[in-house]
Amino acid sequence: MRRDWTALPESVTAGIAERVGGTFDVTHASSGDHAEIASTVTGPAGQIFVKAASGELRVRALRYELAVTRAIDRHPPTVLWQFETDGWLVAGTEHLPGPHPDFSPGSSDLDLLLATLTALQESPAPDETWFTPAARLGFTHPAMDGETLIHSDLNPTNLIVTPIGLRIVDWAWVTKAAPWVELALLVPWLIGSGHSAEQAEEWLAQLLAWTTADYQVLDDFATRNAMKWAAKSRQSTERWVHDLAMWTGEWADHRTDGHQSAREP
Repeated sequence: MRRDWTALPESVTAGIAERVGGTFDVTHASSGDHAEIASTVTGPAGQIFVKAASGELRVRALRYELAVTRAIDRHPPTVLWQFETDGWLVAGTEHLPGPHPDFSPGSSDLDLLLATLTALQESPAPDETWFTPAARLGFTHPAMDGETLIHSDLNPTNLIVTPIGLRIVDWAWVTKAAPWVELALLVPWLIGSGHSAEQAEEWLAQLLAWTTADYQVLDDFATRNAMKWAAKSRQSTERWVHDLAMWTGEWADHRTDGHQSAREP
């Protein structure tokens, strides 16, 4: 859960002030809740983005984000500094101004997304500790295991359009998995942006990891993911949870209906 800046001890705010050049203004991030503190800080040296975490799970997620910057070039924001004090891990990264991409059918931003996905599919996971598919998603299949680092939450709010292409933020759920898992997790966001399930799959067919994935494995993934989000939606009033339940359900229904039709005489 996101916390207010006032939750930070004085040692943390003093450490930030030292690194940004003195007094500063704070603008809280409008989306995401993985980090306890996520804000744009404007000081004498300009703008940077600051994340801070306390507690075992939050600190671990932020360490994953920092580790990603050593493993993947260009796409994550550059880490400018980091420090630890009074049980808090604090990191300052480059501030990435720009809009979020439009995933709707026909959008030119889909070309940027394709280029980004193509590059990410070639990102081997270094020999460090990362989330597993089971730990990240709550379900697994042997075909989900792999040696690639995947972001695992490429919704539009985690992507920023820049002059050099898409940049990716919020790597708290970075996972070591087969590359097709990233694409399967993208399907609901394409559906939520206006694609039909069939259109989403047709678009993903531009990527080798998608065309070589076993269709029965994709069936299994779509069904389990839909069941997970349906269960979450019954226990939540959050709009985004119900949206994901609807979109994952649409994809699962498409795969079930499509294969049933294919079997009919």
